[in-house]
Amino acid sequence: MTTIGLLSDTHSHLDSDMRAFLAPVHQIWHAGDIGSQELLADLRRFKPTVAVYGNIDDTAIRQQVPEVQIFTVEQVKIVMMHIGGYPGKYEPKATKLLLTEKPQIFVSGHSHILKVMYDKQMQCMHMNPGAAGLFGFNLVRTMLRFTIDGQNIKDLELWEKPKRQTL
Repeated sequence: MTTIGLLSDTHSHLDSDMRAFLAPVHQIWHAGDIGSQELLADLRRFKPTVAVYGNIDDTAIRQQVPEVQIFTVEQVKIVMMHIGGYPGKYEPKATKLLLTEKPQIFVSGHSHILKVMYDKQMQCMHMNPGAAGLFGFNLVRTMLRFTIDGQNIKDLELWEKPKRQTL
């Protein structure tokens, strides 16, 4: 069994609440808009990290992580990219990858909108963890944690925190 922490759109932000949620995971997957080399290095020191760059990431980050990651954890194939869309509205590049690679999980970020849904047509789980950082229009920061056990994807948990707390 492998426990995954999935986040996106951190925009250089990682706080103690986020670390606590990620503490029990075996791997972190970051679906782009990392924000800084320092944050990427911090994540890599904390846990093994698989990441893709997003549209706000600079050349230095793009030299360290690719635009698309295709990898396998246990018996589950994953395709991850930052701007990918979602079932019924995939970006053309994502559609091509999904048809060619046939993953069991497709991860994207960018929208800042948490979305987890099974795509019957592509026969894969689409996961967008929303935005974990402080930047953007979203009112709630979100991340996901789940387990891959052989071919099974299970135990999905949501971390959420209001972006601005009022007293």
